[in-house]
Amino acid sequence: MKKINLFTLILSFVSLAACAQTPTYKVYAVKFAESGYPFKVGDWALNGPKNQPVKIDFMVWLIKGSNGKNILVDAGFLGDIEDAKNFQLKTYQRPDSALLKLGVKQDDITDIIVSHPHWDHFDGLSLFPKAKVWMQKLDYEFFTGAAWQKKGEAGGFAKRDVITAVNLNLAGRLKLVNGDNKEIIKGIKVYTGSKHTYDSQYVLVQSGSKKVILASDNIWIYYSLQHLVPPSQGGTLDPKGYVKAMQRMKTLASDVKYIIPGHDGKQLEVFPKVADGVVEIR
Repeated sequence: MKKINLFTLILSFVSLAACAQTPTYKVYAVKFAESGYPFKVGDWALNGPKNQPVKIDFMVWLIKGSNGKNILVDAGFLGDIEDAKNFQLKTYQRPDSALLKLGVKQDDITDIIVSHPHWDHFDGLSLFPKAKVWMQKLDYEFFTGAAWQKKGEAGGFAKRDVITAVNLNLAGRLKLVNGDNKEIIKGIKVYTGSKHTYDSQYVLVQSGSKKVILASDNIWIYYSLQHLVPPSQGGTLDPKGYVKAMQRMKTLASDVKYIIPGHDGKQLEVFPKVADGVVEIR
């Protein structure tokens, strides 16, 4: 009997040790739309070249974990949203359909980390009905409140997305993150500081031996990261804070190439292609 109890105890310790280990993650960039407007670098980076083209894509990022989690960073947008017309989309595929290229269905998404509530990152939340949604508390409060007051800053926000945010909160699916440098899921942390919106966040993923930063719009394009310049007008509430955030990202990522901007199509050329419009960040 004592031997059986000892064996059971050993199994329990092994099980606990396995649970305590950080899951392994694979990280993918998934393009679901492409702008047809002839943007230049200077449109996206302060004092950037006005004659140098930049390919602007719309993406979500999938984090697949050994713990069974399928985590999205941002949710993209639905094709009927009015603001998308300004980008003269060449291609559009609903974000949930784009994820099928990786064999991931709507209901497979367990968590969505919202970097910020602009329409092109937030509007697609309704596509993933089983996901917990992680958002910065101050960003949520501003988005659903002060942004819509007189002299508020509601640029880039869609009213229907506010309703979505409130309904997620009422349903108990919204998880409000209170502040910087928070591990919200084992091996995944969020950071603030760039003030792209009131309190936007970016994501660090411990992917094996690599530390990957999914910056989303806390860096619009590679030029800003390479030259440490803020975005063009309207891209941040705090230009100095935006640059400091990029400097900090360089100390957090295992290599600068693993810092991934929000809209630069070049990321699809840097990493190995696994499907049309999908690369693995490794």
